[in-house]
Amino acid sequence: MKHLLKTLILLLAISSFVYPQRIKDIATISGDNQEQVIGYGLVVGLAGTGDSYRTQFTMQSITSMLKRFGITVPQTDVKTRNVAAVMVTASLNSNYKPGAKFDVTVSSMGDATSLLGGTLLMTPLSGIAGEVFAFAQGSISIGGYDFNTSTGSRVSKNHSLAGRVPQGGVMKLALESEYVTDRQISVYLRMPDLTTSNNVAKSINAKFGDSAATSIDASEIRVNIPTDRQTNVVNFLAELEALTVQTDYVAKVVLNERTGTVVAGTNVQIKPVSITHGSLNITIENYPIVSQPGAFSNGNTAVVNNLIPYAQQDSTNTIAISGASNVQEVASALNSLKVSPKEIIAIFQALKEAGALIAELVII
Repeated sequence: MKHLLKTLILLLAISSFVYPQRIKDIATISGDNQEQVIGYGLVVGLAGTGDSYRTQFTMQSITSMLKRFGITVPQTDVKTRNVAAVMVTASLNSNYKPGAKFDVTVSSMGDATSLLGGTLLMTPLSGIAGEVFAFAQGSISIGGYDFNTSTGSRVSKNHSLAGRVPQGGVMKLALESEYVTDRQISVYLRMPDLTTSNNVAKSINAKFGDSAATSIDASEIRVNIPTDRQTNVVNFLAELEALTVQTDYVAKVVLNERTGTVVAGTNVQIKPVSITHGSLNITIENYPIVSQPGAFSNGNTAVVNNLIPYAQQDSTNTIAISGASNVQEVASALNSLKVSPKEIIAIFQALKEAGALIAELVII
């Protein structure tokens, strides 16, 4: 428990230091578009771990594919255990040009048991409007395994029904993008915040002139490209995204109840409050009593389980916090109670309900 508490204090202490960040790490520039694509394909070369005959769409896909090669096979004669139907997904960037390669994710659709050792056949990848932007093909990397024996034994590691094809996608049609509109660009914060937006505008103005940037709202900063930079916009954007900015975010405490993880962000404070923590341990012990009958009495031996409960009250700790202005003070105060991270989660929830925690509480 001491190790867990030390880890919590370290996380809290690290989060209290605020470092300037580059614009490229906290924002995107207009024209830097993303397009999610999807495709339906077949994985072949499986060692009997593919879809069964009950997966009708896999058999239909196999017969349709074979017809393209001039081979006609009755659907009833198709054996699918070495083939699996999959969905192929990827995210494309507008900076990709035709011929660029990217990773794709492959996920099983049917009742296959593993995609280990499989090869994805050529699969078109299209956007939401149905336009094909790329194709994907190649060997699948699973990062796990799943083996079953005829006796019912099974050994597995990680998840074997989804994997990636490294550099398996090839761009065929570039996404439409336009960085400059009317000699202006826009910078969009990934995490909208009014203070950070204003700081970005100030940083740009300090570098390129007082009228270079204007903060429009919590997420957008509009930038005018200086006249002497309009002939080399790429150089201007490279300098722009390298500028450092002091970021500012809403004070948050993130609690993960499944793992007992507690992470507090910057500016977390606690108002003056008193915290009492204690626990009651109840133990019930069994003391069997054996009763023997008298000699020549024709009686039977009797056994009685005598259950005796014991209650033990742990020493209850009470601390008074006069007000904590940073996360180190919060961690130190909670550490004095000598509680586990899971108990700290309950304390944070109680502090929020009492109105003593000045931060947004996020439970995941």
